[in-house]
Amino acid sequence: MKTSIATVSLSGDLRSKLEAIAKAGFDGVEIFENDFLVFDESPRQVGRMVRDHGLEISLFQPFRDFEGMPEPLRSRTFDRAERKFDLMQEMGTDLVLVCSNVSPAALGGLDRAAADFRELGERAARRGLRVGYEALAWGRHINDHRDAWEVVRRADHPNVGLILDSFHTLARKIDVNSIRSIPKEKIFIIQLADAPLIDMDLLYWSRHFRNMPGEGDLPVLEFMRAVAATGYDDYLSLEIFNDQFRGGSATAISIDGQRSLLYLGDQVRRAEPDIALPVPDMPARSGVEGIAFIEFTIDEDEAPHLEALIRTLGFRKAARHKTKSVNVFQQGDIRLVINTESRGFANSSYLVHGTSAYAMGLLVDDARAAHRRALALGAETFVQPVDEGEIEMPAVHGVGGGILYFLDRNSDLGRIWDIEFEQIEDPIAISAGLLSIDHIAQTMHYDELLTWLLFYTSLLEAHKTPLVDIIDPSGIVRSQVVENGSGSLRITMNGAENRNTLAGRFIAETFGSGIQHLAFTTDDIFATADALAAGGFVSLAISPNYYDDLEARFGLDPLFTEKLKAKNILYDRDENGEYFQLYSPTFSGGFFFEIVERRGYRGYGAANAIFRIAALRKFLKPAGMPSA
Repeated sequence: MKTSIATVSLSGDLRSKLEAIAKAGFDGVEIFENDFLVFDESPRQVGRMVRDHGLEISLFQPFRDFEGMPEPLRSRTFDRAERKFDLMQEMGTDLVLVCSNVSPAALGGLDRAAADFRELGERAARRGLRVGYEALAWGRHINDHRDAWEVVRRADHPNVGLILDSFHTLARKIDVNSIRSIPKEKIFIIQLADAPLIDMDLLYWSRHFRNMPGEGDLPVLEFMRAVAATGYDDYLSLEIFNDQFRGGSATAISIDGQRSLLYLGDQVRRAEPDIALPVPDMPARSGVEGIAFIEFTIDEDEAPHLEALIRTLGFRKAARHKTKSVNVFQQGDIRLVINTESRGFANSSYLVHGTSAYAMGLLVDDARAAHRRALALGAETFVQPVDEGEIEMPAVHGVGGGILYFLDRNSDLGRIWDIEFEQIEDPIAISAGLLSIDHIAQTMHYDELLTWLLFYTSLLEAHKTPLVDIIDPSGIVRSQVVENGSGSLRITMNGAENRNTLAGRFIAETFGSGIQHLAFTTDDIFATADALAAGGFVSLAISPNYYDDLEARFGLDPLFTEKLKAKNILYDRDENGEYFQLYSPTFSGGFFFEIVERRGYRGYGAANAIFRIAALRKFLKPAGMPSA
């Protein structure tokens, strides 16, 4: 499988785009005409620059408003085509994209269009070039790939073929199975794009909201399965029009694009095992049994404060590392690792970000297979020296430069707590009834959100939920969740668009994205609240006005409302059940803990976010003051 991406998908000038595309591992590049026109080098120099980066020019595009034009406009279109052919030959590419005509002057008729393409094919053949016809979803007469294929079929010329774009087909909800009968030799290139489902004008939707396959809501996999059934084995190319991408990092977007194509190819291979799609082999997505641990990095002088807070939550000190300054606190199936080492990556992370939950471990079905898949999808491996007797855990870099470790029960990784740690008896600890990690909340810049959604869903057996707006008194935070069916993996990702929100301030305070809070489960929130209070835990105080509204909104019994209010417990309800939330104040840069009880409820209490945020804001330090 050869991969390509259109230059229009990225920010920067042509030179920087090519550098990013090559670095991400693409085989080819679509040169979008405007990117060439605003560049100062000649077509020949551009072609040489592409090849110097180890790339091919998979396509030159677009050639607009060609077929069905009346004279004298028809003659002018052929003159324009000859100029494009001159440029292509100098640049060193043989394929041009002709998109369906949108001009008000265009005349309809499949035979008229076919005749135009037959003549264009003759002209292209004399130069050793090819012409690909694409149906724009908003084309004046041709807006369906089935009609575009009929034009190509009637043109009946070896140098004229079809270009299929997933967005144009899926946006109009055209049956993708119609692709299966198209001869593979007549498909000249496949362009891929996904998009969120938005009810708007097709042209505007296409020009501003496309994203990588797997990042949106369109059935791109079904489209690609139909393409694969034809036997097509040439370029898969990304053509992404997205305002956010045009302003983002060309390198990051290119890496996302390559990951999306590799993941899509792997999905097709698994869904259509009888189709010989040439895609890289990699292990299947990993099933996640649970969160094995969360690791904090902190200065030795500050550690007692964090440990004291953790103790008020009912955690006991369960183990200490045999050779390192690392302690493990445990309650139920939850392990919190406190690392105060003055060397290694943890210390480097502390020096940059301060106290933070910089690493997490996932308990998966096969840790080393998960690591191999991550690397195959372009993740950056994490390695640091291990001392004698220590186990090297497979790991990759994750959100904000943090670390994602993989553990399993089927290897020595499952015995790491016994091998590397000494067990401790902690007689003063009193459990608060916390059972497991319900979810991990990661905060990031909004333009990183799609990157990490794709990262997790391509790597793990998990799916993304619809985007939700979290209302902060100082702005909007976009939130999306990656979760699996059993609930053993839930990661909420909160994309901050400005630094005035609580999420945005966390990013600014900690110098980057990361885990902002951890939510623990209990099966009795009221008993847990009593145990926490007895252990010295001070819960986040919620405005009494919240409870007056809550009672009216849900028709709650006043005695029940008073019980919630007395313990600062927030409440929500959906069609599946009830949800209870209890929070700590913020600690060091905006981090906090949450305790939840689910009674069938499947959400994350989004309706309560504004009240929680307002309460947390009272604990923010004034600008310029040191963290706690």
